[in-house]
Amino acid sequence: MLILGVILLIIGWLTGLSILWTIGIILIVVGAILWILGSVGHAVGGRRHYW
Repeated sequence: MLILGVILLIIGWLTGLSILWTIGIILIVVGAILWILGSVGHAVGGRRHYW
């Protein structure tokens, strides 16, 4: 999710499409939250670790 967010940010920046930029930021934030929750031991979506 983090990698997809970064890819969308780059594509949005290169093409000037603000919707891709916005979706990329949202994916990065959600991916970071899930990564942090998974790394501290909270079960995320029924999984002990989130990859």
